[in-house]
Amino acid sequence: MTKPLRVLLTGFDPFGGESLNPSWEAVRRLHGHILRGHTVVAAQLPTCFGKSRARLQTLLKRQAPQLVVCVGQAGGRSRISLERVAINVDDARIPDNDGRQPVDRPIVRGGPAAYFSTLPIKAQLQALQQAGIPAEISQTAGTFVCNHVFYGLMHALRDSPQVRGGFVHIPFLPQQAVAHAGAPSLALETIVTGLATLIDRALARRRDMKVQAGATH
Repeated sequence: MTKPLRVLLTGFDPFGGESLNPSWEAVRRLHGHILRGHTVVAAQLPTCFGKSRARLQTLLKRQAPQLVVCVGQAGGRSRISLERVAINVDDARIPDNDGRQPVDRPIVRGGPAAYFSTLPIKAQLQALQQAGIPAEISQTAGTFVCNHVFYGLMHALRDSPQVRGGFVHIPFLPQQAVAHAGAPSLALETIVTGLATLIDRALARRRDMKVQAGATH
């Protein structure tokens, strides 16, 4: 039996007093879409230290995806941010949705100080810019639950080089920006198109690498 080809796309539930989270609003609109023969599976993670990582681990085992893109809200940013690196520390400025507020705690005791994204972030950046979508490469995913999940993802994939994974931050939606003194925002449609574009670019690069590997034998 042929193994199903899947992309796991995650977003978070609302936190910090918000009534919605743009990451979940965007990723759920791509659930079930077929991109380059891969079915997108969208799932929501709790904005909680520990629980979010455990939920992600369950999803990885259940879905066995070929590509994983975790998405989170970054209020104050004006562009889709392709995160380069996850660091091994939880240090929360505000409590998570369980009221937990860790300070300078390792995510994985004895784990590496950091992991790099294995997404083709430069190629993705170029594809987004060519599509007219505001985008950037970010050097920090912070130290809240987004980074917690990003590090947990890359730690889980450390022995699975065939599975690419990484993290993307997105701005507020316009309706959120109104309550934040006109903070930067992006329309939901733009974000959804941007996520589809960066997934497509990652899958194209994955296919190209497989073709090149086959040509060497």
